[in-house]
Amino acid sequence: MIPKECKRLIEVDFPIAEVSKHSAREKSIRHGHPSTLHLWWARRPLAACRAVLLGLLLPDPCDEHCPEGFKPKAREALRPLLNAGQGDEGLRKAILKFIGDFANWDNSSHPVYLKAGRDLVKAAHPEETPLVVDPFAGGGSIPLEALRLGCDAFASDLNPVACLILKVMLEDIPRHGPELAKELRRVGKEIKEKAEKELAEFYPKDPDGAAPIAYLWARTVRCEAPNCGAEIPLARSFWLCRKAHRRRALWSTVVRPKGDPPRVEFEVFEPKSERDVPQGTVTRGNATCLCCNMVLPVARVRAQLREQRGGADVLFDEKGNRIGGALLLAVVTLREDERGRHYRLPTRRDYQAVWKAQKRLKEILDDWERGGKKGLCPVPDEPLPPIGTLGFRVQRYGMLQWGDLFTARQRVMLTLLLRLINDSGDISIRELLALTLGKLADKATSLCRWKVTAEYMAGNTFSRQALPIVWDFCEADPFAGASGGWGEENVWILKVVEELVRTRLHAAQVQQADACESSLPTETAPVFLTDPPYYDAVPYSDLSDFFFVWLKRALPGHPLLVDPFDEHSSLTPKEREIVQDETKLYEGKPKDREFFEAAMGRAFAEGRRVLRDDGIGAVVFAHKTTEGWEALIGGLIAGGWKITASWPVTTEMATRLRARESAALAASVHLVCRPRPEEASVGDWGEVLRQLPTRVGDWMERLQGEGIRGADLVFACIGPALEIFSCYRKVETAEGREVRLAEYLEKVWEVVGRTALGQILGTEEARARNAAAGALEEDARLTALFLWTLQSSNQGNGTGAEAESEEDSEGLDEEEETPRKVKRGYTLIYDVVRRFAQPLGIHLEEWEDRVIKTEKGVVRLLPVRDRAEQLFGKAGAEAVPDEYEEARRGPIQLTLLPDEGAVPEVKGRRRRKAGGGVSDEQLKARREATTLDRVHAAMLLQASGRANALRALLKSEQECSPDFLRLANALSALYPKDSEEKRLLDAMLLAVPR
Repeated sequence: MIPKECKRLIEVDFPIAEVSKHSAREKSIRHGHPSTLHLWWARRPLAACRAVLLGLLLPDPCDEHCPEGFKPKAREALRPLLNAGQGDEGLRKAILKFIGDFANWDNSSHPVYLKAGRDLVKAAHPEETPLVVDPFAGGGSIPLEALRLGCDAFASDLNPVACLILKVMLEDIPRHGPELAKELRRVGKEIKEKAEKELAEFYPKDPDGAAPIAYLWARTVRCEAPNCGAEIPLARSFWLCRKAHRRRALWSTVVRPKGDPPRVEFEVFEPKSERDVPQGTVTRGNATCLCCNMVLPVARVRAQLREQRGGADVLFDEKGNRIGGALLLAVVTLREDERGRHYRLPTRRDYQAVWKAQKRLKEILDDWERGGKKGLCPVPDEPLPPIGTLGFRVQRYGMLQWGDLFTARQRVMLTLLLRLINDSGDISIRELLALTLGKLADKATSLCRWKVTAEYMAGNTFSRQALPIVWDFCEADPFAGASGGWGEENVWILKVVEELVRTRLHAAQVQQADACESSLPTETAPVFLTDPPYYDAVPYSDLSDFFFVWLKRALPGHPLLVDPFDEHSSLTPKEREIVQDETKLYEGKPKDREFFEAAMGRAFAEGRRVLRDDGIGAVVFAHKTTEGWEALIGGLIAGGWKITASWPVTTEMATRLRARESAALAASVHLVCRPRPEEASVGDWGEVLRQLPTRVGDWMERLQGEGIRGADLVFACIGPALEIFSCYRKVETAEGREVRLAEYLEKVWEVVGRTALGQILGTEEARARNAAAGALEEDARLTALFLWTLQSSNQGNGTGAEAESEEDSEGLDEEEETPRKVKRGYTLIYDVVRRFAQPLGIHLEEWEDRVIKTEKGVVRLLPVRDRAEQLFGKAGAEAVPDEYEEARRGPIQLTLLPDEGAVPEVKGRRRRKAGGGVSDEQLKARREATTLDRVHAAMLLQASGRANALRALLKSEQECSPDFLRLANALSALYPKDSEEKRLLDAMLLAVPR
């Protein structure tokens, strides 16, 4: 047993860079990866979990209390892989290197690495196998890695879908081993053959033998313009294939029959350029008629689709002729004798197959009703969450039940598979088949898209943690051998089973439980590691209902697929779920921020209860606001924990949408904590403040050496700062007043900001004294801190936070899921900017519309070109090119400067109305141009080709003060490397007279 006084390895050191590299890479690993067993949201990378667990489980060999028996055994465990070096320090370095190497997915199932990892854990815990507890187990990354290291694991979650995933992965597969994989392959194949035969009439092959693999549909509405009434297909785009050397699209022709409304007919063609392809018909929910060009507003689009219950089904007359509803735009086929996808227009035969499916669905429902509606309805009739629920939009269009998300043909296919699953194998096989069905359902809704740049169905229903409307959708043939089919999803699961079987795990204990009420006895576990939910980040229960309604039909009466706190509930537990969602109630009150924070505090206190006094824990934080951090950390400290270390691990790829738009966190910070002794002393406020700058400065230097930057670095510094504060029962001033956590964190932000500014703007001597923060004006400090916070971990000042230009950027409109333009500039959450600004004396309101622009809680740093009118006046602004690239075509004269060699006049802040105690002297100072103004002016002169004027300005600045060049060089180092601002700054600095 590791003595209570002995530091764990993670409290001393951790291979951040190596683990971060493997964690980020893991997002792109698919085949055999446990994340492909079934979708679960916000999974932790296995690499990070494995590495953190090893750090928690192993003692520091250099600690005086490290058990002597551990050291020789650790050396022996590492011998097949690396030389442990000389002495305790050499052993520590060897273990840290092993942790970094073992984080590599390629080594995760390697027998030599597995044995070494398990032998290390056994050497540290020779008397008993350590138990790892995770009360928010979700997709199971933490307990799975505990099993991989030879530990026991207790995994619990409130959500039934998560519990089923956990049971299959952590109990069924370890217990049944290779036989389970063999049986799954056999039964999965049988089901595919039976289903394919029974459903053949609904997915017919073409007369020439070509096999349809996907049907491309569009919802439709009717034009309400006078004398029109044409059908409008709702399509974002008419591209079918957009590969570099292979292009196909739809061309539309308007036909105007006498006495009938006009209609649109399509043909497949090969466009020569982008301009040849017609634009889509939907813009932010408004539909444009192809026949009369009138726009049907979004309110009327919604109203018409509500009448069609979402509009995913075709409307037929009694003879099977299409009269409205969904319109089949094209069919994607494969031919045996030809490579590649082919595209053709729909035929009557295609629509007849859909009509037959609708009639079959009616028979299924009629049989259920004639049987007295015994059991669940074959098609999920449970209600979708109310309008206003986080991330849900489809209800506005008439999709009110979970079954409404599917076309009639998809519902027939899924209900048949349900029947076949119920008739097959024992419970373990049926659980795996049920997960296969869940994966298939995810790719078998009217919310899936065709990816025109790759020619396959793009992702699945949950490409995001939301359910927005999709206008034109892709329906895959589930038995065509392409993406989104039964056989393919079954293979994904089979590969996971085979991968886990090779790892030779023993079974964990899985339980459905509220994290605030653990069934474990007090002081049971030596390790507590969890990744808790974050306010309103992910509506887990509402999203998981999509799978729950199918899983409970595939596994009727399964003990995990229930709400244990409400036997009458037809959906996943909502009342006790820890989430901020005011559409839901707890004990009659909305589940607001206060509810979430109180519930998290109870969960942390419960975790402290089950942890042994000599145990250790870690909590993963990745929240985007400082208020979120403060509340969760406050609950952790109030729950009886003290923070002993903090490690940021990069878990996100910089190419994801959130990273491209702003300084979204790429790292998850692991706060390492221990039970705080009941007899902990009272801390002195003065002493705490004296220790703070040194601790933060040392930690920033350590993390920057590991490639941690920007927002990741900011939040990672909170951990070591809390080490000072949380080790005391409470902290008091000299007068006896208790210091609250919020007050302390304000000091932390101030120290982080001043330390950063000292590094960015000061000389070596100034940084040592931490005295350079006030040397430049507020706007320069604000801009420098803004750009510093935007930097991306492990990418220098790369593109992770770089905003894209309007011409090449598309965001997703949350309301209507259509492309929108992204404003130029760089963004941070207002809360983060405010935390820096206030303690450093930066008045944000004074720089609004001049350096920054705040909208909806987000602060945007204005691009330099947007400041042209401020700096040169209207006439000068008109001479600055709209696009910097124009400057490369030749010089453009700034008309406000008739004398090319004159020093340009740079305007300061416009006069504001006096008031609020602002003196004339202060107003005058604010009107004067700042150092940042003059740097931006020089950049604009560079952009416009005014070489002589630029040289004159630079010479004048050199003669006045070194601040201009100091700031320009600092900003050059801070702007993203591919940004236009950096290009201009670097070009401008080359023009500085030597």
